[in-house]
Amino acid sequence: MGAAHGAGLRILLVLSTLMSFASMSTDMYLPALPTIAKVLHASSASMELTFSSFLVGFSAGQLLWGPISDRSGRRLPVAAGVVLFVIGSAGCALSATVWQLMGWRVVQAVGASAGPVLARAMVRDLYGREHSAQVLSTLILIMGVAPLAGPLLGGQMLVYASWRGIFWSLVGFGVLTLLLLRLLPETLAKERRADDALRNALQGYTALIRDPAILGYALSGGFFYAGAYAFIVGTPFVYIEYYHVSPQAYGLLFGVNIAGMMAANFINARLLRRMGSERMFRLGTWILAASAVVLLLDAHFNWGGLTGLVLPIFFYMSMNGFIVANSVAGALAAHPERAGTASSLVGAMHYGSGILSAAMVGWFADGTPWTMAWIIGLAGLGSLGAALLAAHLSTKGVNNELRNPQ
Repeated sequence: MGAAHGAGLRILLVLSTLMSFASMSTDMYLPALPTIAKVLHASSASMELTFSSFLVGFSAGQLLWGPISDRSGRRLPVAAGVVLFVIGSAGCALSATVWQLMGWRVVQAVGASAGPVLARAMVRDLYGREHSAQVLSTLILIMGVAPLAGPLLGGQMLVYASWRGIFWSLVGFGVLTLLLLRLLPETLAKERRADDALRNALQGYTALIRDPAILGYALSGGFFYAGAYAFIVGTPFVYIEYYHVSPQAYGLLFGVNIAGMMAANFINARLLRRMGSERMFRLGTWILAASAVVLLLDAHFNWGGLTGLVLPIFFYMSMNGFIVANSVAGALAAHPERAGTASSLVGAMHYGSGILSAAMVGWFADGTPWTMAWIIGLAGLGSLGAALLAAHLSTKGVNNELRNPQ
């Protein structure tokens, strides 16, 4: 019993590490964005595109790794992804221009995307819907250390090293993860692997996206991430340049939101058995929309200054704990036989939405917090609307099946 418990904890440790790749890749270099812009003689809009380029690679990569893992198992693809992440991170550290940095960020992102998409699939391999939602919340709670520590470490590296040191530390993180993969067993047995050709993956995605349940969960989570990435890209310039917050203090303000996410994931894991993942998911989207509207009003009328932004953003970002794990668990429960492909689709839609929102922060920047705020405001309302629409379509689909049984 003790040995099995210890093995379970080791698996949780490795899976949470894999799920933290996106946070580590984005959050650590946030405090350095203004510094990198000066060193590479790049505009703030160009620096925001280094973020968008990461999301392009991260979204496209997820569409690749899922079908591959459904055919070949989970361990080999995730190891290949980590190796690619190490190569991309080294390229970022050696970049001499912002365009080189953008290119290597895409390589880094394609490798990093293997971590979360295959970690989610592994959870679904091992557990049912309610239990998988609980495990995912636990994983997000554990991996909360990464986005919490990321900006703090990045800010300190600017004091004692340079922005290039941030990317070299990511190289070290990737190498350490490769060593940890030895603790991870294969979760997809050979008899459960897909036997169709990889070229049929597009047809599989087409079939999945026609499912209103998967589409609703993916869109609702996607809108949440659109707002989250608008916050991630926008706040370094809003907090540091507009409100003159130091890079070190920025790390603390950023970390407050991660603490909120961790607390919400803890609450979600505790209440799941009593309330169910569907109710927790809907509650999260309502709170998300309300906080987004408050942020919109605060920014428009300049209510509360910096505090008027920090507080509603805190509640918005905290809803990660109610929305992400429950939406992923709900989507994967609909097609457990293709957990890797479904995880890829949901992940690509989640993070793909950030490509547009992150770019919009740069395109519509006016030197004030307003651009970031209205993008987050629309994202919060969109998340709620998608959740309500998905509930309506799912209920309609169930009623039609009852009226017209096969």
